[in-house]
Amino acid sequence: MDIQFINRLRIDAKNPGSWSGIQAIEGKDFIQSVSPVDGRQIGSVSVTDKASYENLVGAAEHAASVWRNVPAPKRGDVVRQIGDELRRRKEDLGRLVSYEMGKSLQEGLGEVQEMIDICDFAVGQSRQLYGLSMHSERPMHRMYEQWHPLGIVGVISAFNFPVAVWSWNAALAWICGNAVIWKGSEKTPLCAVACQKIAAEIFEKNQYPSALSTVITGAADVGKWMCQDKRIALVSATGSTRMGRSVGMEVAGRFGKVLLELGGNNAIIITPSARLKQVLPAIVFGSIGTAGQRCTSTRRLIIHEDIYDEVSSVLVKAYSQLRIGDPLDETNHMGPLIDTDAVVHYMSAIEMVKSQGGKMLIEGGLLQGPGFESACYVSPSIAEVPSQLPIVCSETFAPLLYLMKYKDLQEALQLQNEVPQGLSSAIMTESMREAELFLSCAGSDCGIANVNIGTSGAEIGGAFGGEKETGGGRESGSDAWKNYMRRQTSTISYSDKLTLAQGISFEI
Repeated sequence: MDIQFINRLRIDAKNPGSWSGIQAIEGKDFIQSVSPVDGRQIGSVSVTDKASYENLVGAAEHAASVWRNVPAPKRGDVVRQIGDELRRRKEDLGRLVSYEMGKSLQEGLGEVQEMIDICDFAVGQSRQLYGLSMHSERPMHRMYEQWHPLGIVGVISAFNFPVAVWSWNAALAWICGNAVIWKGSEKTPLCAVACQKIAAEIFEKNQYPSALSTVITGAADVGKWMCQDKRIALVSATGSTRMGRSVGMEVAGRFGKVLLELGGNNAIIITPSARLKQVLPAIVFGSIGTAGQRCTSTRRLIIHEDIYDEVSSVLVKAYSQLRIGDPLDETNHMGPLIDTDAVVHYMSAIEMVKSQGGKMLIEGGLLQGPGFESACYVSPSIAEVPSQLPIVCSETFAPLLYLMKYKDLQEALQLQNEVPQGLSSAIMTESMREAELFLSCAGSDCGIANVNIGTSGAEIGGAFGGEKETGGGRESGSDAWKNYMRRQTSTISYSDKLTLAQGISFEI
């Protein structure tokens, strides 16, 4: 395999994991980055210790105090330049994402494209940080609201999107006038190092403090420092529901702001009028893309009883044609799971399905032999379940798809909504009545609701996020920028008299 892209991204055998802009702090302990593609060690990254963390936060504080005074459109221009540099490095960075995380090359390139797109979006947003103007009840008074930078934004991202989630937060946080401290996943640390070098050098080139982009590396304890740190105004965390619950409690304990993007358990409702030629690719990509390790992966199919046999038969046939192997080989449909622990969890989930009454239509398992030496490759599974079993109500981060029947749309919606998660959902129908009901307040309870497209994927411009145990946060588009600023309401009097609100009289 040609891995020259690693050298072009300036990734070394040993890499600092603590970065204050262009300045690196060396560490003593190291995390090994091992590719799930071939089991080879790509490189190592040092772990951030507490003393280094304190130095990094102090530098970020100073950077934020300078950056907040820069006009927002000028901040946007710097982000534009970061996007331009990502364009130049798209191929190499996409290959690194694919090699270190295990997703297909097209998905790796697509993830980098998301970074470019959010930079483009942020440039426009930098000229639209609007507040409202309001009429006062008091004569000769004017009211308005404005938005100010928070200071430091902390970002905790997960392995499955090792670069895009950071960019969603960072691009908007930067144009809003904040510094960003990023703790990437300890499973994909080299992606964070590569991105840091790109962003920090752009800030330095424009003669702004490069500590506006800061990276820390480590396990949960390093993330906990951020959550407990009053200097970090907002913690944006992406990961499991368990992780999000811990982050939310820690940050709430100090009355900080939190933005949570947690697990999904996403369903597609397939109605009798659905076009199977349209449905099939949506299901297959949604369920096996990134080896089922997307928060928006399709986990459940809720199929009308009249077409259940046809859909399940077509789906089983499609699965038999999947090609699994090296994700950098574009002829393959699915690559590996992130590591061997993920394989263990997957196999355990299959056994739980069977023990709880599910029937395996396709029982996946560990793949062995030439090309599968990393022990991270599995074949996908399809399970027929009689009802919403306990295992179905929890998120399995693997290519495990559940099939269940429904009689009428109300029953389908109930099945769709009765899981604890509420991220993405979809309905496949040619009926306007069914589509509109699904999109209504009585329909899907998820943050994302699609008609005639699958659950997987996000489009820059729309607010991304979900409800219930998904955390309630929103990133990327719409008015998500408001998360990274503080609102201030101001009243100005141009009267020569002091007028109190509600007609109160106060004489002294």
